[in-house]
Amino acid sequence: MRFLDDPARVLELLRQRLRAERDDRVLPALTEALGLFAHRHPGCADDAVDLLAEQSAPPYAPGPRLAALGQLALRAPGRLPADLVPVAIRLLRQRSAQCHRTWSWSGTDTLVRRIRRLRPSDEQGAALLRTLHGALGDRVGDRIALLTGQLTSPDPVDRCNAVWMSAGPFRGWRGAYDEPVRLLGAQLGTEEDRLRDAAVSVLAELYALAAPAADALHALVAARPDLWTHRWERCPPALGGPLKALARTGDRRAVPALAQLLAGPAAPVGLGCEAAHLGQAAAPLAPALRNRLGRIPFDSPGPARLATPLLTSISAIGDQDAVPELLRLLSGSPDGLGARDAIVGRVIETLTGLGAAAEAAPVLRTLLRTRHAPVAAGALWSADGDARAVFPFLVAGLAHTDPAVRGVVVRRLGALSPAAHRARPELHRLLRSGPVRERVPVACALWRITGDAALVRPVFRAAWSADPRTRVPIARCLTTPGPAAAPLRDLLATELSRPRRHTTHGDAYAPRDIPDDEELLRICREVLAEA
Repeated sequence: MRFLDDPARVLELLRQRLRAERDDRVLPALTEALGLFAHRHPGCADDAVDLLAEQSAPPYAPGPRLAALGQLALRAPGRLPADLVPVAIRLLRQRSAQCHRTWSWSGTDTLVRRIRRLRPSDEQGAALLRTLHGALGDRVGDRIALLTGQLTSPDPVDRCNAVWMSAGPFRGWRGAYDEPVRLLGAQLGTEEDRLRDAAVSVLAELYALAAPAADALHALVAARPDLWTHRWERCPPALGGPLKALARTGDRRAVPALAQLLAGPAAPVGLGCEAAHLGQAAAPLAPALRNRLGRIPFDSPGPARLATPLLTSISAIGDQDAVPELLRLLSGSPDGLGARDAIVGRVIETLTGLGAAAEAAPVLRTLLRTRHAPVAAGALWSADGDARAVFPFLVAGLAHTDPAVRGVVVRRLGALSPAAHRARPELHRLLRSGPVRERVPVACALWRITGDAALVRPVFRAAWSADPRTRVPIARCLTTPGPAAAPLRDLLATELSRPRRHTTHGDAYAPRDIPDDEELLRICREVLAEA
């Protein structure tokens, strides 16, 4: 088709081939070629669409009809049947009833084998439904109805395809997903490991959005302690998918299993990060977390790798009793930290969050002679309010070459509000330069310090459009009560009307895209409700 200059001849060849072809494995490819022809030759598109409409109806078999519906949805959505979703589900089930499929896998569980096992065993069926889902685009209600039909299919292969396909709408679009998520949970009771593992994998990406499947996740965790951890070949143990997904929903029923793992000799290193999603519900884990933090050897090659997850959970719990272990990590400052130097900033932030900066003041003062001076100075100021001794270190931190250090100092100055007024000139300088993602926290700090909303509104409005990743911090800043945020509330209202997640960026996907977008929606609703 790419090498013929006569579209009418190409169309006639496709017409003849479609009507003569009897192999259902070939017909979908011909149908795709017909859709591509309609796209590339608009002058002949009507005739091509007529052929697609003809193929979408009897006497064609279910597979070719599904293929034709997908191409019609892409090229001529006005020609689709009004009851598209019920028709598509009926055709899918008819096609599956005509197929004879089995799946099995045996052998050592390596990463390569696991990836192969998770691939759909019906590639053509997956492609047919994937095309239809992609063509439906922003029609989220229809896509949810289609997923619901797929996930209730009597055929486990169709359900497995649906599980993997569900990740696309979850990641890219906002919607009322309670029913599809519940149906994902229903797959956890299957005897088919492939289907169960696929459902667990998708649910673990959803965080709190997976709450409708929490009962099913808990049942699997309770019934299968062998799934609490997973060990790849020649790798340390990792937290198992079912327990990780349950913890990420914030369900306190994950605590007993996490406690048992913490009591054992080989708890997964990342367990603390997942326990943090439980917040205060993880308080029963605090003694074990503190114990592990206190046993990190100073001469270990990677204390940051061991300590960071524990610090995350201790912060989330608000465990005041962990202060001695935190101070231990700073012992020997500033010259004897060694490899611990990499986590000093994180330890100081944890101490400050626990309200223990005053207790740590002697150690923090020794750190004023190190590269950690800006972070230590911010903690000291929050502890005793004595600006004279630490203000020069904070101002110096605003000129630090590391954007992460500058960000910590900016946030600390913003938290100190009017007391940080002497830093305004340096903050104004930062507001006029640098990447937009770095200017947004500066604008937030200036708003809190000066109360001048007019100064920062243009920065917020420009950043909201230029870099969607700034929307969550901007929305948090707009939670400040009063009329100052009113001129920007249109941004929040427009955001709530968008069907696509603000984290959508092509085919790329980051692990926290879904929870970050859900947080943005929650903050937008809260701010608008207070208006």
